[in-house]
Amino acid sequence: MLGLLMAVLALALAYFALLDGWYLVRVPCAVLRARLLQPRVRDLLAEQSYAGRVLPSDLDLLLHMNNARYLREADVARAAHLARCGVLGALRALGARAVLAASCARYRRSLRLLEPFEVRTRLLGWDDRAFYLEARFISLRDGFVCALLRSRQHVLGTSPERVVQHLCKRRVEPPELPADLQHWIAYNEASSQLLRAESGLGHVVKDQ
Repeated sequence: MLGLLMAVLALALAYFALLDGWYLVRVPCAVLRARLLQPRVRDLLAEQSYAGRVLPSDLDLLLHMNNARYLREADVARAAHLARCGVLGALRALGARAVLAASCARYRRSLRLLEPFEVRTRLLGWDDRAFYLEARFISLRDGFVCALLRSRQHVLGTSPERVVQHLCKRRVEPPELPADLQHWIAYNEASSQLLRAESGLGHVVKDQ
């Protein structure tokens, strides 16, 4: 019995030492919770909330939530969001997947230890290659928007239009993207062209 206990402890130690353990647990749990315990969201553009609290493991040397943790929390909230509105299911049905191709973050105020917050995620729109999402970190103490993240989810194996058509059973025109998001998309495209030129690839290789 003692040997079995030691083996389990050794496996647990190896799991958390060698892998990003909590992340690999939290994302599937968030998706399962969204699918099994929460009602389906029919409106693709509806905002959804994911609650969180700043834990000691989230802190940096300045004792506020570190920059990388915002991206982590946004990732978990985004997975739950896409599960509830059916996008993940549609991707699976079409034999496709979505990967994070770009993100940007704006930090406006620190989140402190044990401070409760919400990640409010919404789909801003899509083009012929990707979905664009926004995540706002809202302090539940005063409602202040502490951080704003934008992400580009590149669709592989199909197109965003087909995913939306699969969900809505009809063709849906994408909403007009906000002006600041269009500037960000243009920046990403210019950056890709520059990097391809520096690599001597020209237009042979396309970014995600």
